[in-house]
Amino acid sequence: MKVRVQSSGRGFTILEMSMVVCLILILITMSFFGWRGVDTWKKGKAASESLRTAYIAQRAYLADNPTAKVANLTQAMLQPYLPNNAATFPVITSLTGATLAIRVNVSPPYATDGSATTGNRYDPSGSTTDLLWDVGE
Repeated sequence: MKVRVQSSGRGFTILEMSMVVCLILILITMSFFGWRGVDTWKKGKAASESLRTAYIAQRAYLADNPTAKVANLTQAMLQPYLPNNAATFPVITSLTGATLAIRVNVSPPYATDGSATTGNRYDPSGSTTDLLWDVGE
């Protein structure tokens, strides 16, 4: 007695399987590059929050000391006015991972690539109205 095995013909071809694998690889690649954009946005949002914290401390100090000039402010002067009694003055991380200072002797404060009193303004968005790397003007 012979046993016959019949194929149903419902399998996948090599071409179909390779197309599915290629499609999955393309989707993974696209999500990787999309995630990098989200990471950039998160750094911008964190910078905005740090700058807003410095701005709040700056406004609170000036409210208590109405004759003080903004040009004379330092981070040490604003330290007691930080929300939630923060132990350290906030810092900002650039897109490349460098630590940036917050310039507080101007209003509104902004991130600099130098010290807290000098240095070039750091704003990779190039806009002072996007509210990510600045407090807004």
